Amino acid sequence: MAVQSLMLPLGSTAPPFELPDVVSGQSYRLESFTGKAALLVMFICRHCPYVQHIEQHLAQLGRDYEGRGVGILGISSNDPAVYPDDAPDRLKDMAQHVGFRFPLCFDATQEVAKAYRAACTPDFYLFDGQRRLVYRGRLDDSRPGNNRPVTGRDLRGAIDAVLGGTTVQGDQKPSIGCSIKWKPGNAPA
Repeated sequence: MAVQSLMLPLGSTAPPFELPDVVSGQSYRLESFTGKAALLVMFICRHCPYVQHIEQHLAQLGRDYEGRGVGILGISSNDPAVYPDDAPDRLKDMAQHVGFRFPLCFDATQEVAKAYRAACTPDFYLFDGQRRLVYRGRLDDSRPGNNRPVTGRDLRGAIDAVLGGTTVQGDQKPSIGCSIKWKPGNAPA
C-alpha cells in the first residue's frame, strides 16, 4: 500500500546517526559530511517498486553531484525478517548492481527512521550547510505505471538552489512509496 511522507518541518535540524555502510562496512555519522554545502538523506530499500522505478536515477544523481559539495546517504530501515530483500547482504547486491557512489546504510534499530519521521520508501531529506532541512518530499512526479519520465526535477531543483545559494522552492510535494516496514512493536506512535 502506498503512503506519503510525513514532511518533517522545514528548518528542522538533521538528527544525528551512526550507521554502517552495507558495501564497505564503514560507519557513517552526521559529522562524516562536515564541510559539505548540502546533505541529502534518502530512505530507500530494495523490494519497493517505487524505489526500483527510480534506482537508476538515484545512481545517476550520485554521479552528477559527486565532487560538487553534496553529501549523499541512502538508508534502509525495513525489517529484514519480514522483507528479506532488504537485509544488508541484499542491499549490498543492489548498491553494487545499480552502481551507487554513495553509502547505503542499514538502520537495524530503526531509530534513525524514527528520528527523521521517515514514512515511506523513497523519502528524501535535503539539509543545507548548517544542517537545517530545506527540502523534503518527492524526487519528481514519476511513479510506476504513470508513464511520466524520471527526471528528478523537484529534488534536483532543491539541490541546485542550495549549491547556488538561493532559496529552495517552498511548494514541496510529499514523496509516495511503500511504507517503512517496522519491526513488531517498533512503529512510531
